[in-house]
Formats: sequence, C-alpha cells, structure tokens
Amino acid sequence: MIAFRNFALRRGERLLLSDVDLALHAGWRVGVVGRNGTGKSSLFAAIRGEVEADRGDLDVPGRVRIASVAQETPSLPDAAIDFVLSGDTDVAAALRAEAEATAAEDWEAVAEAHHRLAELNGYDATARAGRLLHGLGFGAEAHQRPVSAFSGGWRVRLNLARALMMPSDMLLLDEPTNHLDLDAVLWLEQWLLKYPGTLLLISHDREFLDNVATHTLHLHDGKAKLYVGDYTAFERQRSEHLRQQQIAHEKEQAERAHLQSFIDRFRAQATKARQAQSRIKRLAKLAGTEAVRAERELRIELPAPHKLPHALLRLNDARCGYAASRRAANHESPATNHDVVVLDGVGFGLEPGDRIGLLGANGAGKSTLVKSLVGELPLLAGERAAHPDLRIGYFAQHTVEALKAGTSPIDHLRELAPDSPVQAFRDFLGKWNFPGDRAFECIDTFSGGERARLALALIAWRQPNVLLLDEPTNHLDLDMREALAEALSDFEGAIVLVSHDRHLIGLVSDTFWRVADGTVQPFDGDLDEYAAWLRSRPAPGAKPAPQSTGAASLGVAPQPSIATPPADAAKRAKPKVNPHRLARAEARVQELEAEIAAVDAELADPAVYSAGSARAAELARRQGELRETLERAEAELLALYEAA
Repeated sequence: MIAFRNFALRRGERLLLSDVDLALHAGWRVGVVGRNGTGKSSLFAAIRGEVEADRGDLDVPGRVRIASVAQETPSLPDAAIDFVLSGDTDVAAALRAEAEATAAEDWEAVAEAHHRLAELNGYDATARAGRLLHGLGFGAEAHQRPVSAFSGGWRVRLNLARALMMPSDMLLLDEPTNHLDLDAVLWLEQWLLKYPGTLLLISHDREFLDNVATHTLHLHDGKAKLYVGDYTAFERQRSEHLRQQQIAHEKEQAERAHLQSFIDRFRAQATKARQAQSRIKRLAKLAGTEAVRAERELRIELPAPHKLPHALLRLNDARCGYAASRRAANHESPATNHDVVVLDGVGFGLEPGDRIGLLGANGAGKSTLVKSLVGELPLLAGERAAHPDLRIGYFAQHTVEALKAGTSPIDHLRELAPDSPVQAFRDFLGKWNFPGDRAFECIDTFSGGERARLALALIAWRQPNVLLLDEPTNHLDLDMREALAEALSDFEGAIVLVSHDRHLIGLVSDTFWRVADGTVQPFDGDLDEYAAWLRSRPAPGAKPAPQSTGAASLGVAPQPSIATPPADAAKRAKPKVNPHRLARAEARVQELEAEIAAVDAELADPAVYSAGSARAAELARRQGELRETLERAEAELLALYEAA
C-alpha cells in the first residue's frame, strides 16, 4: 500500500500538490489524470524517491519492486532482445554467469547457474522478451538488430518492453501509448489487464483508461482526489460531486444572507441582542463551502476552407515507397540499387466531407501513404491527381519539432502572412487558447501540449480543404483532445487521420481503411471489430503470411490479410448457426455483465477498503478477469450474429 499523509509537493517555486491524504492498495490499476502541469509526472518522481516531499509523508513499502520506463535510451550495440531481457536483472545475471562458467569449463558453476535459472523461471525469459517485442510491433528479424539502429520512437518501445520485462510489484507508466500504433495499444491493454501488481498509469487516452483502470486519481487545483472506477465513472462521479457542492454552496449562501439580515436589523435592540449574538456565532460556524469554479472550456476553431472543390485529391494505381536515388541522396545505409516498395496498387481518393481513419501497425505504410498524398514522397509509379485549388494541412509526427526556437506564436504567423495586422493574429490565437500576452511568449517555455496546439493552429491559419493528420494527439491532454475532436467533426473539408487514440478516431472517422501487407483496402467494420480481428491473429511462431517488400524492410511483424470473397460466394458459404448456441452465447454475455456490475458495486462500497486491502485487491483482479472474459464472449457473440 502507498500512503500519502498531509503530502505536499513543490517544483521550484510552484506548489503542485498540497494536503494530499489518501492510500493506494495492492492490485489496483490507477489512472492518474489531470490537465498538463498539474503534477502527474512529479508525483511519479516522488514515488520513485527522486524528489522529496515539500511537507508531509509518502510511505512506500521498502521491499516493493518498482518498474518504470526510462526516459532515455543510449545508443547501444546490444541486440534489441538482449536489451529487453536485461530488464530482468536477476535472470540476465544468471545467464551471464552460465555463459562465463561454460566458457571457463567450470561445471560446478554451470550447475549453480542452472539451479539459479530454474529458481527464477529463467529458461523461458528469452521467449517472454520475444513476446513483448512482438506485441509492441517488432518483427522477428528486428529482435537481433542493435538498439542503436532504431529511431527514437522505436527506442521508446524498447524502453517500454524492458520495463514490462522487469519483475515488479508496482508499475509506473507515464503516457505509454505515445509512439505506439493502435495495434500495439490494444496489445498493451490486454497485457496490463493480466499484470498482477499495482499499476499507476498517466494517460490522456480515455478509451485506454476505461479499459484498464479500476480507480482514477484526479489532480486538480493543487489537490488529489481518488475515485473508484474507470475514467467514464470518474467523470460521472465528479460531475455529481460538483453539482452537490454547488447546491450546498447556494444553500449556505442563502442561510448566510438570512442570518446577516437578522443581525443587521436587531443587533442594536436590547430585546433582540441575545438572539442576534446567537446568530453571529451560527454565522461564524458555517462551513464556508466554496462555489464551483468552472474550468475554462477549451474550444478550438478550424476556419472554413478557402475553396471546396470536388475531386480534391486522388492516387491512381499508385506505387508508394522510396526510390533508390532518393535513398542515396539521403545517405541511407545500406545503399541499394533498387526502389523500396511499401505500398502497391493504391487507389485512394478524397472528396469534401470524407473522414477516413487509417488502421494498421507502425511500419505497415500509413505514414508513407500520407506522405504520398501530401506529395512529399514522389510516387514510384502511378498517378497523383490534385485539384488546382487543393490546399493541404499536414500534421506529421515531426511537425512540433519543426517549430522555431526563440520565437513566439505571433512570429510564426507573421512568417505565413507578413502583411496581416497583429490584431488579426491575436484574435486567431485567442481561439486556440493563446490569449493576451501568451501570443508573444517565447515557445521555448511551452509544454509539449502547447507546442502541438500551436502547430495545429498554424495549419488551420492556411484554411486547408484537406487535413492529413499523422498522430496529432501526442502531448495533448484529454480536454484538448475533446476540443480537437469537436473541431474536426465540424470541418467541411476532407480528413485522413492516423491516431492511436480510439476515442478521437472513432468520433471523427466515418470510414476506415486498413494498411497492411503492402496494400490499402477499405475495412468493413468499426474499431471493436478491428480489435477482435487483432485478437484472432495467429500467435507468434505461427506460419507467417507473405511479406510485402516494404513491411519486410521496416522490420514489422507480418500480418495476415483479410480475403474478401465475392458476395454470392460468401452468401453460399455462410454457415447456419444453431439457435441454441446463439441463445447460450447471449445468456453468457448477460451473466458476465451482471457479475461485473456486482463487483463494481462492491468496489464502490468504502467498507471494502476499511476492512483491509486483501478483499479490495481480490475484487480488482476479479474485475479485470471478468472484463477480459466478457470481451471474448462479446466477440464470439458478434461472430455468431454475423453468421446467423
């Protein structure tokens, strides 16, 4: 159990948290939420013992093994799988001892090393490390590549895999879904549901929090309040708490006014003096309930497109990838004399009002497709047909880093429109939550979320009629993501969106296209069906599907394609479902939902926690198991419905 008693935390001169009194019990999966700058990462640093409390106590049991994701990855020559395996320091030490003893032909030491490995269940450690790499999107051929050969985003994944490999009683994850694709996010979700220890999770992905968290810790206005349930349950409880607080405040203010009125009228009258004094004492004892201070609602605005013609953009029989001449010019190694084809036979068009979400693993070609649509990456073959009035707004994963250091938001807009008045810039930036003097501040002091918001604002200034957004939500908090989803929903042009945030992509996208196996094809289903398909993929070690040139070159785990039979053949081949089997599946789903509701109700009872942590931890684990079982049951029921 972690206990905070009158805990306060300061960073520099800024007081982040004060008067925190709460306890986190073993087995809980706690989502830590709050706007950027409320102290979430600093709280993790305090739990790890990296910063001292400004006041009060933070009690973490001394023997608790804490695992967290390293912020930096040195450029190591170690193979990726060895780097991940080293997360389990005891097993890694035993394996080194075994190798050294074998080389020295010290058979007694070899026997001792074998005994130690058996104690640690170390013989399957390499397989466990391989499964972690596979789940996070590394192809089998990438396992032996040196860490130094991977880009920054992939090194973040290696750090995450290493933290998951580490035996731990407590796991601290700070925005683990950044740099992950949707496939890897869904895999991580399932892994965390099976994690037996205590999980503290900072995330701005509400779907991820809803599916993983059993409790929610909300940091706001220097305070920390614990709620039972996932993020949606937290929102519901917080809304009700604020409503009750406002009712209590209004009731108290009415009583104050009534008492003050009596005091003012009768304080000077001898016959009423005693009663007036009684009311003065009563007035002093009132609790002083604060009024609810409404947080400023974040709203952003995408201007209407300058022009909105039909047939905005189209790729016809396109081959997308990297030309040999381009690779040589960029000094890529190894240099090749042939093109690297990532996607072939692409037919993809955009009309006003299209809202397309791209699905597929990192490295499958989503970013390659977006770059080809932008025109940043010339086609290897085929045609890119663009309307003369096409105006693209492109947010790439490197867009935020491209902002110029030492300049202000106003400076960035002035580069785009030198002749526009400063007041027009200020009015526009105010709509993107850079009010007043913030428009003149140096961006060097901005947070990652503020920089991402500025990058989106610069795109919006150009009044594009096509938005190509590649992971725009990294660094954005939940409120900003909601504001972005609303703005995109009102946008009149076409949108192509790549995002691991299921809430955003589900709200914005009307259709989905799947990028895999070197092709781009419509995906006839929603995100739940895509998740069900991912769970049905062959496990590691199964016979892989043929790889496209592009997927193989990028070290991505091969994925089977979905064959779509002709409509008549599919109709003839459709099996008839036994109605009794369908009824049993429906009953099973209802039974599991009832069990989950019962567990949720018991977890909501404060008496469970006062009686000790064992029952609460048991209920939390049971809740996770039931949710996982329910997902499988719902997937089975969905398959039966489709086949019926």
